[in-house]
Amino acid sequence: MIEKTYLITEKLLNNGLNVTQNLLELLNAESDKLKQTVDPDVISAIAANKKDLVVQLEQFTKQLGQVLATEQLAIGNDGIKTYLIKAKETGIDISETWNCWHRISKLAEKCRAVNEQNGASIALLSRHTQRSLQILRGKSPLAATYGPDGVTRNELFSHTLISV
Repeated sequence: MIEKTYLITEKLLNNGLNVTQNLLELLNAESDKLKQTVDPDVISAIAANKKDLVVQLEQFTKQLGQVLATEQLAIGNDGIKTYLIKAKETGIDISETWNCWHRISKLAEKCRAVNEQNGASIALLSRHTQRSLQILRGKSPLAATYGPDGVTRNELFSHTLISV
């Protein structure tokens, strides 16, 4: 059966590689933009493009899962490896496909790391913006502190810089 599904798998993996590369490029562009003066419109456009690429990757994953299910293999990395080993055993040259899967895996790891960094940057920028707005409005930000019993408590700072 692998002989029938291999060409489909090969095309899926090539497409998945292209989408994963595009996602990493977009995440790196987002990272660069977050290091510069933040333009909300640019960040929103990047977010929309990321969403489109993630939808494409979800479709890729679903289709690849269907191929693996057809071959009665586990869905995931182990299933792909088993699939490729079985394909090799039938005489199919899997070198390029194996390399493609390996590159997808490595790119996905990089995407995850850059996305986490970008998320942390966005969270930091958001906290900074909220604090700035609280100061400008004259409201005291809440401070999370620990009491003598070790329980977290929110307390108001005792001083504000500006009051209305």
